[in-house]
Amino acid sequence: MPGAAETPLCAIRWGGDHLRLLDQRCLPHDERWLVLPDWRAVAGAITDMVVRGAPAIGIAAAYGMALAVQRGAPRAAAQAGLLASRPTAVNLRAVLGRIAALPDDAVLAAAHAELAADLARNRALGAAGLPLLRRDLAERPGILTICNTGALATGGHGTALGMVRSAHAAGLPLHVWALETRPYLQGARLTAWECLHDGIPATLITDGMAAALLARGTVGACLIGCDRVARNGDTANKIGSLGIAVLCRHYGVPVYVAMPTDTLDRGCPDGAAIPIEERSADELRCIGGQPIAPAEMPVWNPAFDVTPAALISAWVTERGVWRLPFPAG
Repeated sequence: MPGAAETPLCAIRWGGDHLRLLDQRCLPHDERWLVLPDWRAVAGAITDMVVRGAPAIGIAAAYGMALAVQRGAPRAAAQAGLLASRPTAVNLRAVLGRIAALPDDAVLAAAHAELAADLARNRALGAAGLPLLRRDLAERPGILTICNTGALATGGHGTALGMVRSAHAAGLPLHVWALETRPYLQGARLTAWECLHDGIPATLITDGMAAALLARGTVGACLIGCDRVARNGDTANKIGSLGIAVLCRHYGVPVYVAMPTDTLDRGCPDGAAIPIEERSADELRCIGGQPIAPAEMPVWNPAFDVTPAALISAWVTERGVWRLPFPAG
């Protein structure tokens, strides 16, 4: 698979009367595509993590609405069901809000447009972040990442991992340190797979190794994605991001949030107002369906945490590098 960068990655395909999603639960060992015939199947796929990543969730939901129109399902019910599938990602609400005002015959075209626009945004975001990485990686070529923020989480290219892709394509010497990202292991299963696919130098580490790595002084930047950014800059991202940001502040490593502007929720004042999804206890008690903890052990399993704006160096958007206060409009 190394050296396959000429093959664009995209986990979402429209089939005319169905949606096809690359089942990310099966990666990296099995590239299995699921055929989803209606909006309920799409909502279930979002909830069950067949598709994940805030931009990809929004795009999948747009196609779910297109299927609702094709099948003659009540649009209000479809919108409510899709909206409830994952509560934290603001992209889902934004996309469904845009589609709600459209006539039936415009919904499919809107879904196609969401996919194309996301890919364009990601490439622009990667270009905007290139000067930061060119500066920060000059003496310390390491990049620390968490979760998966690449093509699999978006309409293509990626957000935080898209910045890495753009830097790698520009010839910057770099090395990705990919955190495994417990409990769902998106870093180990998905980011590692994408880096191998595109020939990006990378090493997988456990979440608990981040401090030891940063202490070595070889990491020049930490790149994270976001599922929702509050008006004051507080950022919800995959659980573990807050701890990494605290460590990076201690070791003097900048933390950059790759933020498509759709992810900024101007109606949300701060991180305390961001709803945090809690997921099944079995995601923590088991790995790959195999129990690793007592079945009766109580579990707390939040999918996200909130990094205070004060720990973030900048937000990289498709419109440029932003710092607080965010531009109006």
